[in-house]
Amino acid sequence: MRPLDEKETTAVFEKLFKFTGTNLKHIVERPATEGPDDPPGRYCFRLHKNRVYYASESLVRRATNVSRDRLVAVGTCIGKFTKSGAFHLTVHSLDLLAAHARHKIWLKPTAEMSFLYGNSVLKGGLARITDNTHSGDGVVVFSMSDVPLGFGVAARSTQDCRKVDANSIVVNHQADIGEYLRNEDDL
Repeated sequence: MRPLDEKETTAVFEKLFKFTGTNLKHIVERPATEGPDDPPGRYCFRLHKNRVYYASESLVRRATNVSRDRLVAVGTCIGKFTKSGAFHLTVHSLDLLAAHARHKIWLKPTAEMSFLYGNSVLKGGLARITDNTHSGDGVVVFSMSDVPLGFGVAARSTQDCRKVDANSIVVNHQADIGEYLRNEDDL
């Protein structure tokens, strides 16, 4: 387990910025609320086996006592680096993204299952969308009862969503909470 280098930090922050915008500073500067020490310090990002973890500094200090080959995880896994060096957010980062999301959409109850099976969001299943969402922005998907279901990339802007037909894709799927069941061996 080691801190992220400059290139890795840039890749992680660019991906998080796509979903959180200026709220990224709240993630980075957030004081830790958990950890074995009395003042647990702040949260930090660490790399272990091509996966990026978000953990309190006190927990990271304690994890250094465990050998690298025996250490499974520390903190919350927010994403992983592919063999080509690209960074992908995983479904585990959903709670972090939902708390600090800049753009959100809410699904109708009839469209929730389709999204949880890994399909993109269609205009017919869209209940609400935040204003000023542009095509290509990171979007967190919620149910009508404000339960975060997953995240994706907006395929159309807020203005375009009002004009398109009901079978047009509005949000391209990236991850959802159904992955806990579909990919439980890989997670």
